Amino acid sequence: MAVVEAPPRSAFAMSRRARGRVVAIGSSVALFVVLMLAWQFGLRAFNIPTYLVPVPTKVLERLVQGFNGGTFMMHSAVTLQEIVVGWVVGSALGILLGILIAQYSFIDTMLYPYVVALNALPKVAVAPLLVVWFGQGFVSKIIVTALVAFFPLLVNVTVGLKSSDPEQLELMRSLTASRWQTFTKVQILNALPNIFAGLEIAIVLAVVGAIVAEFVGSEEGIGYYIQLSIALVDPAGMFAMFVILAVISWLLNQLVRQVARRVVFWQRQNVIVESA
Repeated sequence: MAVVEAPPRSAFAMSRRARGRVVAIGSSVALFVVLMLAWQFGLRAFNIPTYLVPVPTKVLERLVQGFNGGTFMMHSAVTLQEIVVGWVVGSALGILLGILIAQYSFIDTMLYPYVVALNALPKVAVAPLLVVWFGQGFVSKIIVTALVAFFPLLVNVTVGLKSSDPEQLELMRSLTASRWQTFTKVQILNALPNIFAGLEIAIVLAVVGAIVAEFVGSEEGIGYYIQLSIALVDPAGMFAMFVILAVISWLLNQLVRQVARRVVFWQRQNVIVESA
């Protein structure tokens, strides 16, 4: 009589995880369809004028027209470039300063209050001043976006580096490891989940920062086109830009999450093992 070996528990866990993901995606799609139908027929049921809120079909038509004509692609490319460059600059500065603050207490005492005060300044109020200083071009947009993306990385890097396991740090000291060895082999590895959590937050905030900067002063970009749509009483065009912004934010966030899953692979494995 042949003996059939049962598959490992991890296989069952992966299967449940895959089924749960399919159900979650299906539920999200179903919710989207329900919301679109409610939007489409709700406007008609309550007699809401289309010049106030356009129906989804009109927004879709506007999206097709805009991308076919190249206008939406051009404005989206400009804003996407501002988002990515500003996010990279702000994240790099946040990570660097976070490392310095976590490693050296005197830097923490000296600089952190000023960093908090800088972050407390409303970016909507600072953006016009930056436009005056650096003009309506690319530089002012990058600075505003970087300022918005900077603080989440600073906080997450600092917290992640300071929350290293004391026993691991004590082990490294007992092995007479240098500060650099302790940092690279213990602290930075423990901080990686926090760093990628900060990157996820920062990429979404960078979208907001780029749009705010374009609102203040620009001649191209999604923020510029939204203001143009308001001036021309074109709600379908404005809502089309909202859709593009939502898609850009989601795609960038998913990209960061996928990179995090590859880099912080041990955290993913711990979740699978615990669910087994």
